[in-house]
Parts: sequence; structure tokens; C-alpha cells
Amino acid sequence: MSRIFDALQRSEAERSGAQGPPVVDATELLRHAERRAVSEFGDNAVPEFETVAPAKPEKVAVRSGHLPPKNGVSLAGNGVHVPLPVAPVAAEATRSQERPAIFEQFQLLRVSVPAQGRLVSVSDKEGAAAEAFRLLAVRLRHLRRDRPLKRILITSSIPQEGKSMCSANLACSLALRAPQRTLLLEGDIRRPSLAPMFGLAPRPGLSEWLRGERELKDSICFLEGPGLWFMAAGSSSANPLELLQSAKFSQLMDQLSDLFDWVVVDSPPVLPLADTSVWSRLCDGTLLVIRQGVSEKRQLQRGVEALEPQKLIGAILNSSNSAPHSDYYYGPRSGNGSS
Repeated sequence: MSRIFDALQRSEAERSGAQGPPVVDATELLRHAERRAVSEFGDNAVPEFETVAPAKPEKVAVRSGHLPPKNGVSLAGNGVHVPLPVAPVAAEATRSQERPAIFEQFQLLRVSVPAQGRLVSVSDKEGAAAEAFRLLAVRLRHLRRDRPLKRILITSSIPQEGKSMCSANLACSLALRAPQRTLLLEGDIRRPSLAPMFGLAPRPGLSEWLRGERELKDSICFLEGPGLWFMAAGSSSANPLELLQSAKFSQLMDQLSDLFDWVVVDSPPVLPLADTSVWSRLCDGTLLVIRQGVSEKRQLQRGVEALEPQKLIGAILNSSNSAPHSDYYYGPRSGNGSS
């Protein structure tokens, strides 16, 4: 930091002919350097150092989903933030500049995850269960090298197999990797259950947007702490399947794919509803949740047959007795398509 100001001081001294070092005033030095750049190179000049007003913490969190950048020095007392010159530009800063303006309009929510809840990727980050979900996130990133894989559908054959728990934990694990943006989309309009995991009350979201009652900026919120975006299912409709089959639904998924790097969809069970077939058509890959002691072979077989084979990328075995140190175990599909 001192070398930057020394250079600025020497430059000002040479131009003014002064013999001694000028008084160190960070704000004034930066203004001189900026005016000099404009006078020498015109209005299109980009000054090496920029004087900006410090942003409010809430807005910083909404735009980035992470802590404010650390590649700068804040000078106490004069409201100046001096970004240090970096070459090449950090990937995270570049990604932040590319972020659409709508991200600044999403509501910020500070959530309090229950310590003994099912969101182990947040409440028990050092546990074996959280590590299993991080491993799943890594393997999905590897799969994406060979195929388009952005919209991930999490489903199960029947209710009570843990698909919502797996969806939330996987989304939190994917969100750990900055600067990738992860959206957790609650697709089970009939029986939404994700909001309580994050300590949230039921809130409007997907249903209201599809009915034209709310804009997208009012339907998605950023969850500070987990570091991901969340779109709740919203209030139930009289005919959820008809709502999902509207033309707006396909447009929404395309728009979300443009905004986010990962879209994790918590869908209804495959049996006996037809909702999942609509979700599957608009997603790139499907993970099937199976719960030991609950899932029956006949139901599992019917569930697999109801899914598109080319999109079934793996299975998550929940409450496995064979996992020595964890209640959750991930079983990937091999390259030849066998489970």
C-alpha cells in the first residue's frame, strides 16, 4: 500500500517542482491521479485507481453472495476504497461484472439454520454427511465436463424418501464454490417443505410467478449464510399440473439457466404424480433418491421406468446402514449406464 502512495507522491512532486514530499492525503492524491488521466487521455481514460463510496453490507451480499472483495484496502476515516492493481483480473471480479442487474433487486434474507436440523451442509460442515454432499457436488462438476449439466432434478419414487433434504444440502454444497451462482428451486407445488429447513416462513414464489401475480425479482431471494438463491413453491394452485404445463414455465427455466450456473430442482415424487415428467423434460439430469428401509423394489422399478433413461445420472441412497460413518451415501452411475 505504501508503494502506491509513494509513487503518486513522487509523480506529483516532479510535476509541481516541489523539493520535499507533499502532505499525504489519500483522497486528494487519488483525485489528482484521476484528473491527470482524464486530461492526458480524454474522457475514455480508465484510471488505474478508482475512488468509490463504500457499499452497504446488505447490498454487497445481495450482489455477490459472498463477503466483500479482499483485494483492496479501506482507509478509515475518509470513505475511500483503493483496489490494488491485479494482473490478470481475478475470475471472481470478472464474474461479478458480468452479473445481470436483476441480482441487485433480489431480496436478501438472513436465515438461521437449526443446529439439529437436516441441513447438515450448513449446520455440520465438518461432519461425514456434509462431506458426502460435497463429494456429490464435485462429481456433478466432473460430469459437466462431458455433457450439458446445469439444471439438476432431485426426485424419488414415493414420498418420505428424503428428496427435499438432499436437494437443499446439494444446493448448499454447490454454492460453496465461488463465483458460481446456485439457485434452489422448490418444484413440489403440492407439498412444499424447503422453507422450514432454512428457518423461513412460507413465502410466494414459483406459483405466483406462473400466475402472473409477481415479477421474477420478487419471487427469488438470496439466503445469506448458505450463500445461495432460493425460489419457493409459493401457494398451491387448484391444478398444479396445468400450471406447470403453461408456456411460461418453459420460458422461466430458460431464463433461470441464463442467470444461474446451477439450478437444483426439488420435484414431487415420481409415483403417482405426473408433475415430475414435466420437470424432467426441462432439466438436464436427474438424481433419484432411495431410502433404505422405506423404498420397495417394485416401487423403485416403476420409478426408474417413469424417468427418461438418458437423463438419469445417478442415485442417492439415504439412511444407508452400509455407510460406516454417515447416514447418507452417494452411489454414482458408471459410464456404461449401469447403476
